[in-house]
Amino acid sequence: MAIHPDAGKPAPQSSLVNVPKLISAYYLNEPDLEQNPEHCVAFGTSGHRGCSFDVKFNESHILAITQAICDYRKENNIFGPLFLGKDTHALSEAAFNSAIEVLVANEVQVIAQENDDYTPTPVISHAVVCHNKENPNELADGIVVTPSHNPPEDGGFKYNPPNGGPADTDVTKWIEDRANQLLLEDLVEVELFPYAKASRSGFIKYQDLITPYVDDLVNIVNLKAISDAQIKIGVDPLGGSGINFWPVIAEKYNLDLTVVNESVDPTFSFMPLDKDGKIRMDCSSPYAMTNLIALKDDYDIGIGNDPDYDRHGIVTPDGLMNPNHFLAVAIDYLLNNREWSKEVAIGKTLVSSGMIDKVVARNNREVKEVPVGFKWFVEGLSKGTLAFGGEESAGASFLRFDGTVWNTDKDGFILGLLAAEILAVTGKTPSQLYKELEQEFGAPIYKRIDAPASAEQKSRLKALSADDVTASTLAGDAITQKLTHAPGNNAAIGGLKVVTENGWFAARPSGTEDIYKIYLESFKGEEHLALLEKEAKKLVDSVIS
Repeated sequence: MAIHPDAGKPAPQSSLVNVPKLISAYYLNEPDLEQNPEHCVAFGTSGHRGCSFDVKFNESHILAITQAICDYRKENNIFGPLFLGKDTHALSEAAFNSAIEVLVANEVQVIAQENDDYTPTPVISHAVVCHNKENPNELADGIVVTPSHNPPEDGGFKYNPPNGGPADTDVTKWIEDRANQLLLEDLVEVELFPYAKASRSGFIKYQDLITPYVDDLVNIVNLKAISDAQIKIGVDPLGGSGINFWPVIAEKYNLDLTVVNESVDPTFSFMPLDKDGKIRMDCSSPYAMTNLIALKDDYDIGIGNDPDYDRHGIVTPDGLMNPNHFLAVAIDYLLNNREWSKEVAIGKTLVSSGMIDKVVARNNREVKEVPVGFKWFVEGLSKGTLAFGGEESAGASFLRFDGTVWNTDKDGFILGLLAAEILAVTGKTPSQLYKELEQEFGAPIYKRIDAPASAEQKSRLKALSADDVTASTLAGDAITQKLTHAPGNNAAIGGLKVVTENGWFAARPSGTEDIYKIYLESFKGEEHLALLEKEAKKLVDSVIS
């Protein structure tokens, strides 16, 4: 896709969402599933998302989803509190209040951040995990109202069951089906309690969720080393839900930390435009992170996060790190600076860099390669058998110093602080350490592209078996693996991955567009990558046509 000419430039007034219209549409637009199937509730890898203008994220959707979650809780004997969080998107506020009306009517004990403040995804996950460790007979779960890094006009709603992490597909399918049934039946079975009364019902407890999370950070990141080394940290919250956490972290642990942008604005007018000319709070994008990158020489480490804080962007004096590069450095550092069991494995998604495999092998550990989606890491993190779980899209979490679970969702706070710890302990920035990995293993080139595909072709790609691929070579190298199931857990990847000694590609159909996505990586340079791309397209087209 061509880069928009205004990418990285300040957002013009014309690109800002009209918030009053957006909120009005949330309440006024009614989904009609019989006439418009696209209005249905659809859980992706991170919950239900959409825009109220498109009738994909409206009051009826949230009432139905919340009631479905309440029904799921009853059916599965989940009777502990529900931790409810929200980010700074405009629709998050409206959906948060809609959820409360249904939760209270169903007599669910809700715990939310005091002062009606924002709560990041990793904090909700941490709260659920900690509560359930202390109260195994009164299991809690959580809801986070967020569309993550999506544009300002979008809304999102995701459920974290008692394991604290993203709900698995069997759970989301149950909730999705029940919610759509409720919508088709005009919400007659949705229990509602007016918000004004619900807020005084006693079923909502507003608590300080910041202090318990911040106090516990000492058990997962070496904050004393960061303080002693006087690492100068610049944080751009990108207008997100963690903005009020950073000053508390800085004060408690005596960190030289500056929040460089304190703006919270539902239009996100302070954001530079992303690569496609849209406002998107993607902390892995050099265009969205333009403002923090401009300050790279003022700080030893720069940290950016998306609105719900499940992603991290790391800036050093060399610039914004590629997410794959930082994951490789973080894993290598942790395996050499934590006294974890030699039996713990490292989790990576199948579209993450092969550099991770080389680093893990050098440290005599095992890689668990799973399909796309952080949900695949939840069980391993919970049990302490997975030391680290990371995605190429800049989301990760890892274990405490003692090898026990911290949380089971992506955590942008701890990855950002880990970057500062790495510099404090090694005396080298993560980007400098990655250059050393390149000297040791070579310099892989990673790329993602989109290719057109019809609905029928996408279905074929999703249903492929390894036997459907008859080619024996790729870009001049012998094919060593043809994967339609992830080797780490044998789960279907919903596509295809082909591996050689010097590179690989993976192809997955888009869930929303008439395209398939190709991820490529070469350890032999640009010319080899171009050949890999050409032959990957040809190979995929040959098996889905």
